[in-house]
Amino acid sequence: MKVAIVGRPNVGKSTLFNRLVGKRLALVDDTPGVTRDRREGEGKLGDLTFTVIDTAGLEEAPEAALEGRMRRQTDIAIAEAAVCLFMIDARAGVTPLDKSFAQVLRKSGAPVLLLANKSESKASDAGVYDAYGLGLGEPIAISAEHGEGMGDLFQALAQHLSEVDDTQDDEEIEWDNPLKPLRVAIVGRPNAGKSTLVNRIIGEDRMLTGPEAGITRDSISVEWRWRGKDRDWPVKLFDTAGMRKKARVQSKLEKLSVADTLRAIRFAEVVVLMLDADNPFEKQDLQIADLTLREGRALVLVVNKWDLVEDRDAALRDLREKAARLLPQAPGLPIVTLSALTGAGLARLMPAVTKVYVDWNARVKTSDLNSWLADAIIRHAPPAVSGQRIKIRYIAQTKTRPPTFVAQCTRANDLPTAYKRYMINGIRDAFGISAVPIRLILKQPANPYVKD
Repeated sequence: MKVAIVGRPNVGKSTLFNRLVGKRLALVDDTPGVTRDRREGEGKLGDLTFTVIDTAGLEEAPEAALEGRMRRQTDIAIAEAAVCLFMIDARAGVTPLDKSFAQVLRKSGAPVLLLANKSESKASDAGVYDAYGLGLGEPIAISAEHGEGMGDLFQALAQHLSEVDDTQDDEEIEWDNPLKPLRVAIVGRPNAGKSTLVNRIIGEDRMLTGPEAGITRDSISVEWRWRGKDRDWPVKLFDTAGMRKKARVQSKLEKLSVADTLRAIRFAEVVVLMLDADNPFEKQDLQIADLTLREGRALVLVVNKWDLVEDRDAALRDLREKAARLLPQAPGLPIVTLSALTGAGLARLMPAVTKVYVDWNARVKTSDLNSWLADAIIRHAPPAVSGQRIKIRYIAQTKTRPPTFVAQCTRANDLPTAYKRYMINGIRDAFGISAVPIRLILKQPANPYVKD
């Protein structure tokens, strides 16, 4: 069952959301209007479990304005919710905007619990008593920041929500389990079309979009299912805030948004980097791609606004040449050209995502690896350093996600970077592991003749 937290801007909705989900998922700042998209999370209060929805602050604005589009997202949350938590700021008291939206909630017909937030001091008592005048029943005095009043909120919610068994299997789910969702983060510079792409993928206006740059601030997750050729893939999509050059990020709020995007990249399994067809591979694009690969994530390049390109064959050749030259650490990166606005080319995206995901989980037999190693050394032997030839005796894969290999090597610290790159590229070619990052760790075996 869904519980929506609603109210005017800056009354503490995101703070309560974070407390109910037990994590700092939503951005919290003193600036009004931080939250713009509706965010869902698994909330828990006592033995009650439910889906909690954080919403944008209710504001009166024209429908076409950004605030009006934010309001539509909140209206959808109210319509979906089994219970609405209408929050006011007890220290500020009841405002005309509170009265206006109390009327909206009464007309919606949804059950409403009135929360008087910021009630941790006696200075808020007048605001709590004033809340009775809204006609929504007895207000529940809480402090979302300090956790006060959660017992009263539990008692009120229990009357509307049935208790749910929250017992879960803590065992790790195998990566190819058909029930395991594939985590995909959509990243890129501001106004690259990330939210528009998410809306086009899931087939609904779930994310707030518009001509303004930087609309998305939080990393919002959306669950979706894609039907591939061999199986259905449950997918968890993460729409993220645009990442500008570090020197341009000045405000605290934008720094929080960038940090939230970085967390989404680290949490994801596949990262979709959106490029603008007019200006692909700008410095910021390359920095995001490099960060993704250094984090060990699988990467797919998506070139948006492809419908505006005239000579597409020449443009595609140029894109592939630049990708190979500018991102040599992941040769063969998939490049998907599409239009997020019209949906043209969208059918190629998920096959590319699932392909790199499978490669990201690739595992190679130790016997096959060592047969390859023997042939690779015959073709190109390791160099001699200070008159002594480096010897590589054994290699094995120790991890996946990304594929990680450990080789036993004499004088491991002296092996040139070029030879290490030769080995990594050889593994790619021999075992068909393209596009994803590969890690090769060199270990020097202990000398049995040296005493401890």
